[in-house]
Amino acid sequence: MIRFFNIFKKRETFKIDETDSMKKFLIVGLGNIGAQYHHTRHNIGFKVLDFFADKESLTFTTDKLGDVTTYKFKGRTFIFLKPSTFMNLSGKSVLYWLTKEKIPLENLLVITDDLNLPFGSIRVKTKGSDGGHNGLKDIQDKLNTSTYNRFRFGISDEFSQGRQVDYVLGDWTEDENKLLPERLEKAMELIKSFGTAGMNNTMNSFNGK
Repeated sequence: MIRFFNIFKKRETFKIDETDSMKKFLIVGLGNIGAQYHHTRHNIGFKVLDFFADKESLTFTTDKLGDVTTYKFKGRTFIFLKPSTFMNLSGKSVLYWLTKEKIPLENLLVITDDLNLPFGSIRVKTKGSDGGHNGLKDIQDKLNTSTYNRFRFGISDEFSQGRQVDYVLGDWTEDENKLLPERLEKAMELIKSFGTAGMNNTMNSFNGK
C-alpha cells in the first residue's frame, strides 16, 4: 500500500510504501561521545547498542550526526543509532535519521538512563515528560511531541546531595559491572520484541523485569 503521510508536524511529507516502512525501526541509544564517557552510567544507551552489536557481529560506521549499524531480524530492519551530537542535542540526530530513513514515529525507541529506577530495572513507555533528562528534553523539542517510545534503564540514585552530576557521569561500580551482562541480555530481548511483538506486548512482558 502506498500512502502519503506526515511523520512530524511542520516536517516534510513523504510518499512511501507503508508496508515497508512499518517493518523498519530506529533504535537510539543515548550517550556522550568520547573515551572519558564510555563506561559511565549516563552512557547506558550506547552500552546497550554496543553489547547488541558485539553479540550479533555488527559494525558501527560513522555517518552524519552519529554512529550507525543495521540489524535484520524476522523480516524487520533495525537501524541502531548512537548520536554524535552529545546528550543535550540528541534530538537533532534522531530527527535527521527518522526523516532520512522515512521511519514512522511509532517505530522509534529511545534508550536512556533513569535515576528514579533501581539499578538494572526496566520501564518501557509510549510517552511522558523528559523527567529532567536533557537528552529526552531535546528529542521532545525537535520532534515537537512527548509521545514517542522510550526504554528507561535504571541506574538508581545512590549519590549524596549535590553529587548527581558526578554520579551519572561516573563509572559503574564493580558489583554493577558483574550484574550488567544479564541486564544487557534482557535489553537485547526487549529490542527484538519491540520490532516483532509490538510496543504493548513489550511493555507487558518487560516492565518491572
